[in-house]
Amino acid sequence: MIKSVLFLFTLVLTTFFVEAQSSDTIRARDLGIPFDGKPGKFNSITDVPGVEVGYATIIEGKGKLEKGKGPARTGVTVILPKGKTSSSYPAAWFSLNGDGEMTGLPYVQDYGTGYGPIGITNTNSVGIVRDAIGEWSNNKHSQGDFIDFSFGLPIVGETWDGMLNDINGYHVKKEHVWKAIESAKSGPIAEGNVGGGTGMALFGFKGGNGTASRVFRIDSVTQYTLGVFVQANYGGRKELTIAGVPVGREIKGAQEKLHIPKRKDGSIIVIVATDAPLLPSQLELVAKRVTLGIARTGTISHDGSGDIFLALSTATPQYNENYTRETWSVLPKWKLDPVFQATVEATEEAIINALIAARDMEGINGNTFYGIPHDQVKELMKKYGRK
Repeated sequence: MIKSVLFLFTLVLTTFFVEAQSSDTIRARDLGIPFDGKPGKFNSITDVPGVEVGYATIIEGKGKLEKGKGPARTGVTVILPKGKTSSSYPAAWFSLNGDGEMTGLPYVQDYGTGYGPIGITNTNSVGIVRDAIGEWSNNKHSQGDFIDFSFGLPIVGETWDGMLNDINGYHVKKEHVWKAIESAKSGPIAEGNVGGGTGMALFGFKGGNGTASRVFRIDSVTQYTLGVFVQANYGGRKELTIAGVPVGREIKGAQEKLHIPKRKDGSIIVIVATDAPLLPSQLELVAKRVTLGIARTGTISHDGSGDIFLALSTATPQYNENYTRETWSVLPKWKLDPVFQATVEATEEAIINALIAARDMEGINGNTFYGIPHDQVKELMKKYGRK
């Protein structure tokens, strides 16, 4: 009983941490970093109508690593493209470098759709997050049929947080996943050291979660929104480029503190959502354009980096009464350039937002990644004439 009460208390504190940070986080534009394109109201993936994001953040313990005891610096992020429903959505994926994992992709590949919550966590927690999403879906959406597929084939991606987190201690539990789903919301969301991004590093600084959005028109008629969410955990310091400025080569101090010979490069998971009506084959083209947004930040996509991207549309096909025919109304391929541009721009900004929002974090054995120094970033923007 005592253990249950303590666990629930931890979840409550976790939710408070996430909500509190969402209102005061410093973002890239606050430092005068210029970006192309027009963002949505919240400059977030949640600008796409119907999309919700939820977190559970686990920050426990300090000092020497004791497997199973901590320190823990991890969590889980959930993205709900159609809210807390079981509705499907057109989807496609692309792998820039496959040293990583995202479950559920064979179904997406063959059927061109996904459904239910999407999870992002640390490498060793993919299984528990997948199972928890499936169990939540079954409990919420099961019709009690003889053949019940409400558990589904959940989509869950990962990046590796073993530099700061007791990753082999398996601190993410089903209850964290369910809390993240139930607390998922639209509107402004937290960035940096939250959810699945809690223990991540980026270009030698503290990394984590970031988001951005763009609004655009096709032939000046209908306005569409595209949003990007990243869990960013990759890159070497000298590679870092912000708005074309070689920030990583110029910035001083804030050097990571690691009590191991060398850090293996991490990964990045990117989710792109839009309300523009697109076929799965067109969404694959969108997922490929994420690569160009990442390239703007300076990375070469190292051999050890798992760079996996999922693109989806909230605009779904229509079905006849007997579900024997589906009808698509989509943008023609020759009108997709604004979608591609929005993807590249929002991906770049989402990554830099993750970098700017993340703050100093000490983890296992005193390993520490520092938040990128904001004052130096602002000075470098001025030095290179970025306004």
